[in-house]
This record gives sequence, structure tokens and C-alpha cells, in this order.
Amino acid sequence: MRLDIFDKKATDYRTEITEKDREIFSELKGFLDKYNDEQKKAIVSDRQKILCVAGAGSGKTTVLTKRIEFLVKYRAVKPEKILAITFTRKARQEMMKRLAVLGIHTNVETFNSFCEKILKKHEKQVYGRETRMVSYTSKSMMVANALDYLGLRLNNVIDTYFTESQRENAEYEKLSNSFLSDCFFVLDYFKLNNRELYDFSKDAKENKEAARIIYGICDYIKKYMEMAGLRDFTDQLIDTIKFFNKNKETVPIFEHVLVDEYQDVNKSQIDFLDILNPANLFCVGDPRQSIFGWRGSDISYIMDFKEKYPEAEIVALTKNYRSSKHIVELINSSIEIMNLPELSHEFENQNRIFLKGFESEEEEHNFVVSEIAKKELPFDEIFVLARTNRQLTAISGKMREKGIPHIVKSDEINHPVLDRENSVTAATIHAIKGLEAEKVFVLGCNEQNFPCKATDHPAIAMLREEYDKEEEERRLFYVALSRAKNILYLTYCGKKKTGFINNKMLDIMQDLTEKKQASLSEFSGKSYYEKQNELMRHYRGED
Repeated sequence: MRLDIFDKKATDYRTEITEKDREIFSELKGFLDKYNDEQKKAIVSDRQKILCVAGAGSGKTTVLTKRIEFLVKYRAVKPEKILAITFTRKARQEMMKRLAVLGIHTNVETFNSFCEKILKKHEKQVYGRETRMVSYTSKSMMVANALDYLGLRLNNVIDTYFTESQRENAEYEKLSNSFLSDCFFVLDYFKLNNRELYDFSKDAKENKEAARIIYGICDYIKKYMEMAGLRDFTDQLIDTIKFFNKNKETVPIFEHVLVDEYQDVNKSQIDFLDILNPANLFCVGDPRQSIFGWRGSDISYIMDFKEKYPEAEIVALTKNYRSSKHIVELINSSIEIMNLPELSHEFENQNRIFLKGFESEEEEHNFVVSEIAKKELPFDEIFVLARTNRQLTAISGKMREKGIPHIVKSDEINHPVLDRENSVTAATIHAIKGLEAEKVFVLGCNEQNFPCKATDHPAIAMLREEYDKEEEERRLFYVALSRAKNILYLTYCGKKKTGFINNKMLDIMQDLTEKKQASLSEFSGKSYYEKQNELMRHYRGED
């Protein structure tokens, strides 16, 4: 692990509130009343380069939106001169909705939506012909044609590509979709690293046959897309960067660029921001929640922000408004190796964190389902989180047997936004980031899953070797724990729990078998629950 990246940054995250800051806070009392001092500073700072390190549950979206309101209403910045960049369409829609309520209509884009507008506007210059985004149907067709060209059958390929345990109880359609996603991941990997696709099966340390098949399919798809004038999300970004570099006069000028989820940026996205080169750059992110290195994101960009911009101001949001005191203490302990400022809690309540071991995975899943079936909380206030798709499939089956309504969110690269109303959410941890629930079960907290010994995406394991997988897995564990507002169960089977659970965490957690612990039926969180939601609505400006 690269410990130095954390050691040398520890002091950079202390937020200094000066007398001048307090004077500004006082002048804008009505505008800033709801916020803590660190949030206020992030909202009104006049520094040109700002990194807002926003811990779990600390209100980063609220701060980002409020800063845009401040720029427009108090700094007289024209809305058209502001660009806010998010990572997902859902986050974009949420921010646009919040700003619209404030009467502000500015540029809110994902990296891809922004680039698509540029490419459409300059299509003839960029490509010299008409092009179109590749659809899911087109992707499926290309994979099918590639298999036919190579004389392969999909069911045989799936047997070769996935392990027996990955195939066990998994739906054929789901495996097919995962395989398709992995083929396009490989193509994106080479594009993002500015490398030509080559037969990487020669370098594969294991499962060379699967690597050979993937390469053959990718080679076919690459040639077909070039011939047919098709492009994907990665092409959007890369082609826009190339176009801007060749045609500097076409680069739009923004006075302020604000970037959400900065811990997840990759090299191409950084290159894109460097080309925009705004006078004012405001980035929000949390190094603790950097969990997409396997897709190409690089935690060093957020950790090295001060090195790139020595004049930058670092503001750390450390007040957690989501979770109770004991859960905040637990998540702080889980990630203490990163040497970042600890989060503080807003709510105190009975310690409802439990660690429970079982002889088998079936016993573990039966316990979780039986606890859910007690109906002590609305189903839509319950998450069941798994590290792998295999675990997710298994627990979903158990819930179906018991008639428990639930939705499934897997870590496919593209998954639909699902309605959570009156349903338990069963999800992989990658797919649940940014969401929260009153009660959370984290399955499989043993050494097989944290850090994960297997992978749902073998092609990724074949290529992504340069990122620190174990520490990313630790951060993934942190993300899982930090989804819980008040009640948290960590369950596992086998002899050993994960090494990510350290002694300090063990002191915080409780064992369900201990007589001194109250039974679940004795817990009534109604007054706490109502109070918390009321405060959260006020804090978010929803009242």
C-alpha cells in the first residue's frame, strides 16, 4: 500500500475559520443560518481553487448547490458562466431540480452529456461524417456477430469465462449481460490508457483461454464500430479532448467549474478539466469513498490536489448528519489508516451495531431474512448489502421464498434506477454508494469477501493490476458501513471475520449472543426516527 499518499496529506485537511470568515458568515446570516462553519466556508470562500473533502453524510450536494446559489445571487456570476459536473444522470437531475427551486438555471452536466453536446455541434469537424452513440441492442448484436465470426457459442464462452461458483444459481441472462459489459470495459480500458488493443492473452497469468476469447471479440467490435460510425461513452470524452486540443478556439469559457465526486475522476476527465482551465475550480469529493479504481479512477488526483494547486484552499466537511454516534465511531475506526480528519456525529442513540458469525452462508442468509421478516421497520428503510453478485443472487432467492418485496441493484456498469417504495433494497456495495437506510445488513464480512478473493468481472482482473486493490476494498467496506443511519448488522460465515474489522471496531460492536443486549423487539426508534428525519429535512432545505 502507498501509505505516503496519506501520511503527507494529514495536515492539509484542517479547516481554518478566520475572523474574516466569521464576519462574512455574520453578514450572510440569513443565507447561511442552516449550515455549520465548515459548510459555510465551502459555500462562500473566494479562493480560486478549492477542494471540499466531504465525509460520508456531511451534505456535499447541499453545499455544492448552495455555492452555486451564492455565486449567482451574491457574486453576480452569470448562470451561463457556471458549469457543474456530476458523474451520474441521477445526480445531475437532482442538482438541476434543487437549483430550479431556487430559480437558478445553469449548466449542470455529466462529463458525457457535456461532451455529447460538443460532438453533436461539431460532428462534421470531429468525424467528417454522421455518427451515433452505440445502443445496448447494438452492443448485443456486435458480441453475437463476433462470436459467430469466431465460431463460438455464448453458453460455452460463459462456462469458460466465469468460475463454477460465479455461475452457481446465477441467471443466464445476468451472466450474458455481465460478459457483454466486460467486453466493452476492455475496449474502454485501452482507450483511456491511450493504448492500442493487442492480444493481451499472451500476458495473462491465468485463464488464458478466456483472455484469448475476450481479445478476439474486442478486436471484432473495435473494427465494426469504426466502420459503422459508432461511438460509446468513453469515445465521447476522448474525442472531445482531441477536438479541443486541435481547435482551441472551440473550447467554451466558464468562470466557475464545480466538480462532484472528485475522488472518482480518471486521467481523461482530468485532461478534460485541464483543457477547460477555468479561473475558478471547486471540487467536492471524499478519498474514503474512492472505490472505482477497477474502472480507471485514480485516488491520487484528490489526494494530490494541493500539489497541483499550491494556492488551493482545502475545506473538510466532518459533521456526519446521517448516522448515530456509534456508527460514526465505527466508520472512523474502519478507515483510520488513511489519516484523514475524523467525522463527528449529530445524533446519539442506543448502540445498535451487531457482529454475528454463522457456520454456513445459508444460516447467515436465513438469519438476515428472518430479521427482515419481523417488519420492525418499513421495508424501504432496509438495505441488504453484498460484496459480490453471487451473494446478491443467493440472498434475493431467500427473500423471494419468504415473500419479502425487494429490488436488486447489482454492480453492472449500467443498471436501471429502481423504485424503492415499500421494498427492501438488496445491492452490491458499488451500486449503493450515495444512498442511505435506517437499517443495514452487510453480508459476508469474512476474509473471502473483504478483500474480495473473487471477481464478478474476470476481464477487469486480467488488466487492472496497477491500482491498490486491498486498500480500495477497505474503502468499499467503509462505504457499506456508512450507509446505515441507526442499525447495522455485520454478518459472516466461517472461522474468520475480515481483517478490516480491527480491535477498536470490535470494542464498539456488540454480539447478539450476549445476554446483556436488549432484544430487537424492545427497540422503538420512533421518536428518534421522526426527530432525525425532521432535522435532515431542515438541514437539506426541504422544509
